Amino acid sequence: MASAARNLRYQNGRSVDGSLAHDLDWAVRERELRHAGEAPPKQKQAAKIRSAVRVHLRERQYVSKFAAVGAAAVGVLSVLVLLSYVQLTMLSSEMVHLQNELQELETENVVLTAQYEQMFDMATVKEAAEAAGMRKPSSGQLYHLDMSGGDRAMAYDKEEPGLLRRLLTALNHGVYAVVEYFD
Repeated sequence: MASAARNLRYQNGRSVDGSLAHDLDWAVRERELRHAGEAPPKQKQAAKIRSAVRVHLRERQYVSKFAAVGAAAVGVLSVLVLLSYVQLTMLSSEMVHLQNELQELETENVVLTAQYEQMFDMATVKEAAEAAGMRKPSSGQLYHLDMSGGDRAMAYDKEEPGLLRRLLTALNHGVYAVVEYFD
């Protein structure tokens, strides 16, 4: 078994330590160990500093007119929906108020109808009349009309006013019109 483990080697000459997982950082560690005592070259260090100082800006992005118009339309429609909800709430509140008023008026109608019927109750009318000092008429106060002759009507012809009468009436109306105009 030991000979089998000796035969398993990676291409870089390392042996397996019991784990067959790949060590991905081994190349970086090897390079750092090889260059451990050396000073870095000045050109590379200056390039690193310059690259660190450089600021990369994004290019200016333009918004299309169609997108701006669409966003404005969405905003306007949102405001309109909000206003319609406000109006719906106000109308609902008014409807509840009117329904309450209708119930009150129906109750008042029942009360007034009962009072109206009580007013025309003959017993109540008789009591009110007696309280006011009224009494039934005596037989000497009753008069009977005899209409056995039937219905008839007579029409009289109206006389046509004469010429002089019409002139005086017109003159009278004219004088009143002038006086009324100047008052």
